[in-house]
Amino acid sequence: MAQIEAPANLDRWPDPAGRLITLVLTRCGLRISSALALDFGCLLHDGQGAPYLRYFNTKMRREAAVPIDDELEAAIRDQQRRVLDQWPGGTTCLFPRPRANISGNLALADGTYRRMLGRWLATCEIHDEHGRPVHLTPHQWRHTFACRLINRDVPQEVVRVLLDHDSHRMTAHYAKITDQTVRRHWEQATKVNIKGERVTLDPDGPLGQAQWAKTRYGMATQTLSNGYCGLPVQKSCPHANACLTCPVFLTGPEFLPELREQRHRTLTLIDVSTGKGHSRVVEMNQQVLANLDRMIGEAEKDEPEITTDAG
Repeated sequence: MAQIEAPANLDRWPDPAGRLITLVLTRCGLRISSALALDFGCLLHDGQGAPYLRYFNTKMRREAAVPIDDELEAAIRDQQRRVLDQWPGGTTCLFPRPRANISGNLALADGTYRRMLGRWLATCEIHDEHGRPVHLTPHQWRHTFACRLINRDVPQEVVRVLLDHDSHRMTAHYAKITDQTVRRHWEQATKVNIKGERVTLDPDGPLGQAQWAKTRYGMATQTLSNGYCGLPVQKSCPHANACLTCPVFLTGPEFLPELREQRHRTLTLIDVSTGKGHSRVVEMNQQVLANLDRMIGEAEKDEPEITTDAG
């Protein structure tokens, strides 16, 4: 998704309509049939002026709406202007078929967008973690939209409304799949405590499920800028703003930039405090520095290599 949503790649769409359809799919979670069937006047606003995208849920056969951001609203208005430039008399659809469409009321076909998408993915060289070209279907972005909401701890009822599901069953399915994915990555990821020791989970052990529940709660509610809190959910933290000396703090390679920046700030603080004779501050931050050095050293062993093209 980082590749898909990169502005430089989105700007490589030869057809601005294809670019906008992609944005609607990734940011609103619509089915491709609903996106292509959008009415020309699909924008609505509430009493506070916030924009919404009104669409026809082609599966449930009913009208629905989803909130959008100002950027997407502006892109839709640009599309409306392009349509009116080609069909000054107006059209019924936001994405008219570009050819053999005198009235402008024939919507772009599903197969046409999919072919456009395939060419765009090839042009941008979108690839998986092994460098292999990926094959994507528009509906996968609906799954991504749902899983992102669940990862942000949006209540399932809100997710259900945004996806216009008829029941909680499908929404709960997304929640279960998301949890399984996050858990798999967490179990495989490097985790380092303040002593620089690697921490492992035993997913098949007697505490596997309960340990994951505690971890998932901590990730959702107590994620820090440089790691995770492993404190049991029933306890409050007695180490306010002192995570780097806290025995339940965990971190990993994904936090190396923050850890290095924090090390730099700690060194600066030690130098300033030493010059001012603040020995207690120096002593406390020397412990923080030692912990940082141990964690960074261990985490760097699994730091992903960054490769650049010679050209």
